[in-house]
Amino acid sequence: MAFEGLSEKLNSVFKRLKSRGKLTEADVKEAMREVRMALLEADVNYKVVKDFVGKVSERAVGEDVLTSLTPGQQVIKIVNEELIALMGNSNARINFPSKPPCIIMMCGLQGSGKTTHAAKLAKFFKDQGKRPLLVACDVYRPAAIEQLQVVGKKADVRVFEMGQINPVTIAKEAVKHAKDHGNDLVILDTAGRLHIDEQLMDELKTIKAETEPNEIMLVVDAMTGQDAVNVAKAFDDALGIDSVLMSKLDSDTRGGAALSVLAVTGKPIKFVGTGEKLDEFEQFHPERMASRILGMGDMLTLIERAQSTFDEENSKKLNARLKENSFDLTDLMEQMKQIQKMGPLKQIIGMLPGVGDKIKDMDIDDHQIKRIEAMILSMTPAERAKPSIIDPKRKRRIAAGSGNTVADVNRLLRQFEEMQKMMKQLGVMGKNGKGRKNKLKMPPGMMGGGFPPM
Repeated sequence: MAFEGLSEKLNSVFKRLKSRGKLTEADVKEAMREVRMALLEADVNYKVVKDFVGKVSERAVGEDVLTSLTPGQQVIKIVNEELIALMGNSNARINFPSKPPCIIMMCGLQGSGKTTHAAKLAKFFKDQGKRPLLVACDVYRPAAIEQLQVVGKKADVRVFEMGQINPVTIAKEAVKHAKDHGNDLVILDTAGRLHIDEQLMDELKTIKAETEPNEIMLVVDAMTGQDAVNVAKAFDDALGIDSVLMSKLDSDTRGGAALSVLAVTGKPIKFVGTGEKLDEFEQFHPERMASRILGMGDMLTLIERAQSTFDEENSKKLNARLKENSFDLTDLMEQMKQIQKMGPLKQIIGMLPGVGDKIKDMDIDDHQIKRIEAMILSMTPAERAKPSIIDPKRKRRIAAGSGNTVADVNRLLRQFEEMQKMMKQLGVMGKNGKGRKNKLKMPPGMMGGGFPPM
């Protein structure tokens, strides 16, 4: 995940600060020197780093900080506030016009993920009740129209295309079509190039003039670092963009572009792509990103993902089974499938406060869940409902049927038994009035049983 290296270095600096009872101006300067190096190594723009460190230093050497009871914590608080300010103090949103349709013009270089993220954006708003229309305006790249149709079908969003004719004509006709057919959102997937050139910009300017988009959104690849910022500035100077969508923020990248875009271009990041799947996409929240960078987790995003993934009816059934103490291996498998939909396990666990730095060296393999699922599927319904009947002979059969070892089966059964004991204890607490059994809604696969166990 982006910012892992930066987060690790910043946490190391702040750990030393917190270990000191009192801070001197020299301590702060030394820490800021390390912060500066960490930001530069993360590929943050040099001028941005200089201004950021200057602001933090000025606030951190103030009398209120150095004479406070927890000066280290105060410095971290200042860094957090300045990181949020660097990325934008508020969550920038799309401003929908009073009279639909809202027209979003997507632009960017080839390879930035523009077409896929146009579909992700369409799905995001479709899930909010909008009726989006994807428009194939990239008539030059081979199979671009077909690609948009494929991702549009996956997102369950209609794709408007007229073949390889003038893109300006396609855009104008698409807007007319949207007005006639009740589409309140039009997303124009325009052509990209391998580099910025006059022909590309002229075409984009014409589409802009003819369709008068409400939002010009530039898609940039987080993996390209400062090149992404340079591309954003060039597009803004030539076209006048309104916002940035940063793709591939899940990659093993330094992430400096996300900290530099607003400061260099004055245009906010509004959305980020966090994976290859269509639902691995989220709004950009500066305060949440700052929290992740500083190792404080991101519970709000985790909760939002859980709410959008877990079915309310299934959750009620689960809670009923938990209250009856009848939660079995079939229920566990269903919950693990739901957790998988939330994204990669390491990414999910990293959103928990205080956990990020502890899992950076852990080998968390998402295929572990598949192995658990294979073992459970190799059991009979009776064995899933009552694991205590699984004797050595059954264990050998389950191991052979799932491609695992008997030791793996033993580990699964042992950890499931421990989890059941914990649930039973929580249930007793609820009955004695010392806890609330009916409030136990944490997905079992994320509970203290330690799954996945492989």
